[in-house]
Amino acid sequence: MQIVRFLAVVLVVFSLGGCQAMTGRTAGRNVDDATLTGSVKTKLAADKVSSLTRVDVDSTDGVVSLNGVVDSADQKTRAQELASQVNGVKKVINNLQVQKK
Repeated sequence: MQIVRFLAVVLVVFSLGGCQAMTGRTAGRNVDDATLTGSVKTKLAADKVSSLTRVDVDSTDGVVSLNGVVDSADQKTRAQELASQVNGVKKVINNLQVQKK
């Protein structure tokens, strides 16, 4: 019975280790990305010049992706400028689309 229990524990340990290996990312990196994403979203939402609350933000290893629809080319540019000002952002990929009126 003890051998079965030991093998079950070993199996679980190796299975959990494989989960991290599949993404190649540590829990700390995932937390850093989530923090960076939150900081960029906060910066965009707090902007007094433009309404950028509909912008979706994702980040991986300091690279921030902006997705969604904005009302003007100025808002698209403004979103990229604001995102690049956040500490920890290495690069901004601006996939925002300007809504046709």
